[in-house]
Amino acid sequence: MAKTNPAEFVRQVRQEARKVTWPTRKETLITTGMVFVFVIIMAIFFLIVDWIAGWAVRSILGLGG
Repeated sequence: MAKTNPAEFVRQVRQEARKVTWPTRKETLITTGMVFVFVIIMAIFFLIVDWIAGWAVRSILGLGG
């Protein structure tokens, strides 16, 4: 493997950083909103699954009434 000196490394990093395409503010807000919506949906899903699993365990073991 070829070794590069620190100056060459920094030059290569800057060159690669120029190729990065950053998302626009609108894209970032839309993506963030989608993440929040998905997290809420998954939280509700797991809450329901937890309730069903808890009910099933209580029914099988005869606990809690």
